Amino acid sequence: MDVSGKTILLTGGTSGIGRQLAGQLRAKGATVVTTGRSAERLAEVRGAGFEAIEADFTTAAGVLAVVDAWDDRPLDILINNAGMGRTHDFREGNVSLTDVDESIFTNFNAPIHLITHFMEKLRASACAHGGAMIVNVTSGLAIAPSVAGATYCATKAALRSYTMSLRVQMKEFGIHVLEVLPPMVDTPMTEEYDAKKMSAEQCAATIVSAMQREKNEANVGLVSALRIINSISPKAAEKLMLKL
Repeated sequence: MDVSGKTILLTGGTSGIGRQLAGQLRAKGATVVTTGRSAERLAEVRGAGFEAIEADFTTAAGVLAVVDAWDDRPLDILINNAGMGRTHDFREGNVSLTDVDESIFTNFNAPIHLITHFMEKLRASACAHGGAMIVNVTSGLAIAPSVAGATYCATKAALRSYTMSLRVQMKEFGIHVLEVLPPMVDTPMTEEYDAKKMSAEQCAATIVSAMQREKNEANVGLVSALRIINSISPKAAEKLMLKL
């Protein structure tokens, strides 16, 4: 898909992968509207010339606030990039059920709510322009989970499954569905992890390329190797990831 001239809603676009995506998509001629929670980061992206909507995706009300702010403008591409990664490890003490519920809503429920609320606009765009797009950012951990991120991994696996079904449904409407599976990327969410990380800029470039080529999946960086291992031996992939 040629993104030039497209109107894009990019969730979680004030830092990390999303911030890089916003810049790269705008450089290709798209109008990009981002969302974020941090007042400081929202101010930063607004200062860079982006429209940015304050959004708390831990609740249905937070999703509706974005829908209301969007109002009656058209939408060509929805990128569900916002995510929440919180430790879920009983070996380190009690697990917060608030963290669990907020993570599940942010990572899984919110994308489904947004897709549902914006479906009419996406279908209208597909009809008028010959296509629209939904991009769901999952994770390599949707293929095989790590230990300490049990809730995060489960939500990404759920979103992956949902995306695969959604892709088939959307063919009837001319809406392309892309799933992005990043590896560990150098973002504020991964600051505490001492591991090899892909740059957010490089990850975003891979996503933009996948959008332009209308791929079904973008296995980013080391996730490509994980996919190969998983295709040969799911048990080996599982064993490898559970060491992390």
